[in-house]
Amino acid sequence: MSMDKFTTLTAIVAPMDRSNVDTDAIIPKQFLKSIKRTGFGPNLFDEWRYEDVGEPGMDNSNRPLRKDFVLNQPRYQGSRILLARENFGCGSSREHAPWALKDYGFDVIIAPSFADIFFNNSFKNGILPIVLDEAVVDGLFKEVFAEEGYQLTIDLENQQIKKPNGETIPFEVDPFRRHCLLNGLDDIGLTLQHEDEIKSFEAKHKAASPWLYR
Repeated sequence: MSMDKFTTLTAIVAPMDRSNVDTDAIIPKQFLKSIKRTGFGPNLFDEWRYEDVGEPGMDNSNRPLRKDFVLNQPRYQGSRILLARENFGCGSSREHAPWALKDYGFDVIIAPSFADIFFNNSFKNGILPIVLDEAVVDGLFKEVFAEEGYQLTIDLENQQIKKPNGETIPFEVDPFRRHCLLNGLDDIGLTLQHEDEIKSFEAKHKAASPWLYR
């Protein structure tokens, strides 16, 4: 099993101008019954996105939208980069939160800080969380609000963000996590890199203890 490889991305940025966005806001608890990893995108930020109360199985295409919510605004349609404030992804440890963000279409989240478990879960599900200084994030928010269709280019190989004016912003990422994203490897994919060794061990173990395999 593998994820899509992440090398570079140029995309529209959507600004989530709120601090301490928790995982229940990202994907409310009533949608946690499924473990398929897909199908959560329409319910991302459900309580902020729709005027009614969302429940599993509803036809989201007919639900009334909150026009002032960022993801409902035409200028941010198709965004794949989410710009956020500090402590993004706090609250419960539900992995459904990065599932919902990924299913919606977000591949990158930029913020001054993330909750630890959410941060780790994002990498495991093919999302690149980038930590930048708060002053740098403030500057990006101002530019996103000022320019419709504002895009950033994320270069994971060189660990830098390129702004529309050509300015670059460096960012740090753990080398192992960077390797996994560049090569599209989740935990299962990493394990399967040793498939031949695993098969060899299993064959030796079966020969040594055949009664366990009857």
